[in-house]
Amino acid sequence: MRVSAPEPGHVPAAAGVGLASLAADIVELAAFGSRSGDLQRLAAARGVTLPGCGHITTRARGLALSVRPGRWLLLTAPAAAGSGARSWEEALAGCGSAVDLSCALAAFVLSGPAAREMLARSCRLDLSPQAFPEGHAAATIMVQVSVMLGALSGSLLLLTPATTARHVHEWLVTTSRPFGVALGPEAGPADFSGDDRA
Repeated sequence: MRVSAPEPGHVPAAAGVGLASLAADIVELAAFGSRSGDLQRLAAARGVTLPGCGHITTRARGLALSVRPGRWLLLTAPAAAGSGARSWEEALAGCGSAVDLSCALAAFVLSGPAAREMLARSCRLDLSPQAFPEGHAAATIMVQVSVMLGALSGSLLLLTPATTARHVHEWLVTTSRPFGVALGPEAGPADFSGDDRA
């Protein structure tokens, strides 16, 4: 990261919205049938606490979120193509599946005092901090596109299909301009990591 670039989650005082792409490997874990508990125990044995549905957690090596029962997305630093999914598939011992969605989804991070207000212009969710506090996650529609949102400490994670990423990014930039927008350097999951917490 360049010294002159703003830190992830921080925007210049003149800007109300900070926008950065998030470079990450994205692996989806899905439990088979009623084996969510088994999958969660196996994940815990690997040092990963999987959040409950509708939540996002930061962890030592990245982020984990769930917007569907029995399914989780893990975001970690980019590695060799498919290696994360293969590692999980071997560890799941038949209680679930692991699919690499790194090329299927694009991730953005929005920060700044006006980020929630800006997103609310096209979001069906109530994004006020009281209704969508830190640690919460949800799937919704924005600008006619499916997205997933997660509330982090001081920022919001937005995931969208890679096929719609350019459209969503252009909308984010255009809609942020009245608030003042700062385009940040590419961030990584480790920029938001820490001990497992909601």
